[in-house]
Amino acid sequence: MKPSVILYKALPDDLRKRLEEHFTVTQVENLSPDTLAQYADAFASAEGLLGSSEKVDAALLKKMPKLRATSTISVGYDNFDVDALNVRKILLMHTPFALTETVADTLMALVLSTARRVVEVAERVKAGEWNKSIGPDWFGVDVHGKTLGIVGMGRIGMALAQRAHFGFNMPVLYNARHHHPEAEERFNARYCELNTLLQEADYVCLILPLTDETHHLIGKSAFKKMKKSAIFINAGRGPVVDEKALIDALQNGAIHAAGLDVFEQEPLPVDSPLLTLPNVVALPHIGSATHETRYNMAATAVDNLIAALEGRVEKNCVNPQVRQ
Repeated sequence: MKPSVILYKALPDDLRKRLEEHFTVTQVENLSPDTLAQYADAFASAEGLLGSSEKVDAALLKKMPKLRATSTISVGYDNFDVDALNVRKILLMHTPFALTETVADTLMALVLSTARRVVEVAERVKAGEWNKSIGPDWFGVDVHGKTLGIVGMGRIGMALAQRAHFGFNMPVLYNARHHHPEAEERFNARYCELNTLLQEADYVCLILPLTDETHHLIGKSAFKKMKKSAIFINAGRGPVVDEKALIDALQNGAIHAAGLDVFEQEPLPVDSPLLTLPNVVALPHIGSATHETRYNMAATAVDNLIAALEGRVEKNCVNPQVRQ
């Protein structure tokens, strides 16, 4: 008899078929209490869980006594109570390699569009304001040759450094938990303390996961250290930044502009001051949002769950130490 799994995210037909070749699949819309009550028997018998963007916590795990593996269609896993999973020896699989290049593209797009005020001036053109040769009030700032500071030199940070170094001749500073000899050799990147990076970088790019240590890592004191001409970019996790402090810094001219793909609350509330500031480019968390990358992420998540439940985990596991 095939193991049972709960699927809480729609999959392309071919990936759904692949999943069904290995498991008995129950698809649900979400992991809300109503859904848990409606499909109580399916949750009680499920050995696997596959989806994204829903909380997987101790309360849910109590409803799933046979659960052996979870697979998220994402690289981030802050929606998961990892400690609770570890207590139950439940594997947590993710997709760390499927979105690297696409998110790095998004970061570079935020750098360029914020520096050159692409969104703002495009809207002015559409509004009919381009009726003579443009003057300084339309001008942006250069990207090439400016100093890029990367906070978090993981896979995405490396991909961004490659674009900055080879594509735009940008000196690269980075701050991370460990030195990265490859980044230093390939991109001439210079490791420095966070405060030094904040003080010296023209573009500060944040690419960090959300943890207890990184929550509100960038706040009022950090923005005070940045150049007034600095542009701040965040495509990691929204709560790594104290959003109120960011808004104050933008409104008071402490920094020049911001390009943001993530926020403390998502979707971004329609009354957020960030939506009224002309020096902000705000995107709806599109970092990995291309058809190709989202398919690859889903395919990886399916393969991850198959591998986990068949006892052959070799990669993409957050907590491999729980394997029995």
